[in-house]
Amino acid sequence: MSTEQPVGRHAARQTVMIAAFEGWNDAGSAATDALEHLTEVWDASLLREMDPEDYHDFQVNRPMIGAGPEGRRLIAWPTTTISVADLPDRRVVLVHGIEPSFRWKAFCRELLDVAEELDVRTVVTLGALLADVPHTRPIPMSATTESEGLQAVLDVEPSTYEGPTGIVGVLQHEAAARDFQSVSLWAAVPHYVANPPSPKATLAILTRIEELVAAAIPLRDLPEDAEAWQQGVDELAGEDAEISEYVAQLEEAKDTAELPEASGEAIAREFERFLRRRDLGPGRGGPGSPEKG
Repeated sequence: MSTEQPVGRHAARQTVMIAAFEGWNDAGSAATDALEHLTEVWDASLLREMDPEDYHDFQVNRPMIGAGPEGRRLIAWPTTTISVADLPDRRVVLVHGIEPSFRWKAFCRELLDVAEELDVRTVVTLGALLADVPHTRPIPMSATTESEGLQAVLDVEPSTYEGPTGIVGVLQHEAAARDFQSVSLWAAVPHYVANPPSPKATLAILTRIEELVAAAIPLRDLPEDAEAWQQGVDELAGEDAEISEYVAQLEEAKDTAELPEASGEAIAREFERFLRRRDLGPGRGGPGSPEKG
């Protein structure tokens, strides 16, 4: 594998793999919704599907049967798809699947073998967890890595978590063991609104990805969806005095624990995002486009 190089604006045509999995690692479907959004707005092409036979319990994740082209009956099996998006400055490999039931080590080996074939340098995994956070505040994001070079370059913390893990944690560990750069991004979803979708958390994940890979992400209707989601939760909370009181307690705890970030570095990152989206131009999610979020 190659020597460590930072993913971001100083990396030249580096290939990045971004992976998200439905299930235990995906509260509110925030992570997989972010992956699906990237697949759509970056016009990614399907490269291959992993054979689910050895990895899934079909009594847990059942295949779906329905009408296909020309009326033929088809079965869609639960599987993991690997797609590729060629952006102006880099190639991105997008992995979307369901957390496997069996043979996690073999699953990660097969996936990372594909990463090596595609000359991937960095593996980014996405996750979302339920947490005691208020829906009225910015969604908390955490980013961790086992790559010491990335810790310094991207101001990313080493992981200190100890406890049960899912396929996201295993894939991160195996990627680092094979000398890939690896970064894990997690969004904290308010536990009292756990049902999908969670567009505000999805938006937070996409914003962090945009910073990490230095590639513009057209947001389309997602900001409006996030605002509508928050307003809807506001209305539901307003109808129940106990929930309103609980949300107020969470807000107070959040505001006491964290001061608003207003550093020069944060302002510079926001300005860079603005410039990237402006450069998309009309019709591609930029200013003047009806798709712009």
